[in-house]
Amino acid sequence: MVEKGSAFAKINISLDIISKMENGFHYMRMVMQTVSLCDDITIECVPGEGLAVEAGLPYLPGDERNIAAKAALAFFRRTGVAGYRTTIGIKKRIPVCAGLGGGSADGACVLRMLDKMFAAGLGREALEALAAGVGSDVPFCVAGGTSLVEGRGDVITDVPPIRRCHVIICKPMFACSTPELFKRVRCEKIRARPDTEGIIGALGRGDLTGTARRMYNVFEDVLPRRTRDVAEIKYALLDKGALGAVMTGSGPAVFGLFDNESYAQSAYELLKNSYRECFMAETVERIECL
Repeated sequence: MVEKGSAFAKINISLDIISKMENGFHYMRMVMQTVSLCDDITIECVPGEGLAVEAGLPYLPGDERNIAAKAALAFFRRTGVAGYRTTIGIKKRIPVCAGLGGGSADGACVLRMLDKMFAAGLGREALEALAAGVGSDVPFCVAGGTSLVEGRGDVITDVPPIRRCHVIICKPMFACSTPELFKRVRCEKIRARPDTEGIIGALGRGDLTGTARRMYNVFEDVLPRRTRDVAEIKYALLDKGALGAVMTGSGPAVFGLFDNESYAQSAYELLKNSYRECFMAETVERIECL
C-alpha cells in the first residue's frame, strides 16, 4: 500500500503565554492557521517489520526520534495494526526550526494518512487525542484551518476561518532556541499581550484587516538583540503593503498577510534577494478527517 499526502505549515496569528504550570510546561493561548507551504509525505506499507523515515536531510533522524515516526508508532499501538514494514518519505519544503511547525505537520499528516490507509475510522477527535502524545503542535495540525489553541497545544477550539489571503513567509539565517526563549519569559511581567478576543471577533466578521492589525507574539519581546532581522523583515513586509506582520511560534520565521496579490509578489521579490528561505503561500481551510 502506498499513500501520498501534504503536511501544511502553521503560522501563529497570535501567541500568548498565560502561566507556567506545575508540570514545568507553559499554558499557551494562541490563534493558529495553516498555510499552503507544505512538505510532501509518502507512506509505503508492505508485509514485514520495521519503520524508517527517509527525509534526505542528514540532520533529520530516520528513526523514532523523528516526529513522523513517533506518530506512526502511536497509530500502530492505538489500532493494533501490525505486520507491516513502513517507510515514510518526506520531501521537505517547510524550513526546519523556524516556528512553522514542520515536524508537527509531518506527524499529523502521517496520522491522517494511516487512518485512511487502514480504514481505522478514528476521526478527528481521536486523532487529535493521539497526536497530543506525539508533540505540542501536532493536535492542531491534524485538521488545521483556523483555531484557538490553548494549554500545551492540546485544547483546540474551532473559530471562524480567516478570509482567504496571501501569506509571505521569510526565515532569517539563524535559529531561535525555544527552551531559551521560554527561560527568558516572566509571565507575571508580560505587559503587552495579543488581543485574542478581538482577533476572534474580527475573524467572525470576516475582517481581515482587523485580524492582521491585532497580530502579536509575546516571544518577540524576549528575543536576543542579535535577532534584529525579525524586525527588519516585519518592516519590509509592512512597507510593501502587508496588513500585518509578526513572528510565528518561537521563530525566527516572520510572515505578513496580504489581501493584494501584487503587493504580496512585490514583498516576496524584495525579501528573496536577501533571504534564502522566502515563500509565497495562501491560507488553507480546515481538513476534514473522516
